[in-house]
Amino acid sequence: MMDTIFKHKTIRKYKNTPISDELLNQILEAGFRASTTGNMQVYSIIVTKDIEKKKQLCGMHFGQKMVEEAPVILTFCADFNRFNKWCKQRNAEPGYDNYLSFFTAAIDALLAAQNVALAAEANGLGICYLGTTTYQADKLVEFFNCPDGVVPITTLVVGYPDENPELVDRLPFKGIVHNETYKDYSATDIDEIYQEKESLPQTAELIKINELENLAQIFTQKRYSKKDNVHFSKQFLKVIEAQGFMNNID
Repeated sequence: MMDTIFKHKTIRKYKNTPISDELLNQILEAGFRASTTGNMQVYSIIVTKDIEKKKQLCGMHFGQKMVEEAPVILTFCADFNRFNKWCKQRNAEPGYDNYLSFFTAAIDALLAAQNVALAAEANGLGICYLGTTTYQADKLVEFFNCPDGVVPITTLVVGYPDENPELVDRLPFKGIVHNETYKDYSATDIDEIYQEKESLPQTAELIKINELENLAQIFTQKRYSKKDNVHFSKQFLKVIEAQGFMNNID
């Protein structure tokens, strides 16, 4: 498993080879074994294999063709619907209609997703996380008929790889690990931490294509701008409220 982790690659091109039900169920059950708050498992996984449904999902995920081409799409949802119903059927009044409960369920969903990703890769499959899930949560809620208490959190594209990309860079140990207390970064630290990333040939190419000064500007102006972040934040908060998670009063 350690070898699998250190060889992780994001796959965006897939063969049309189907995944057997036996293997799919095995990797899904790996998700069930993930850590979870209070052993509640407040998440659900929606499996999409139908060609027409994948085409519709492709559009919702900003036209990323791998959504249509890969054999399986897995949508992980924060889900207190099931747990709330269980509580009520046992004469226990649930108090999970608040933001903390949403955040708890979102963490559970992401932990399960990462277990599934690791299990998939360990069995020769490729995966790609889709950040567009939260951007399009309102559309996905409608598409999947999600009841109150259910919010899509992330999506995994899963299938047999039809490409073998190079390993992507990662920040060095110094940039991530703090011993005992958080040690804030000096300007020199920042330069050292991002030196390798900024020195890559592909970074130079991106800067040229985008006609900007550096990689940081590509992130702030092109990839994840403040305007887009504010827009999608407002949209996602509306989804969370509509799905019953914003009762934050005593």
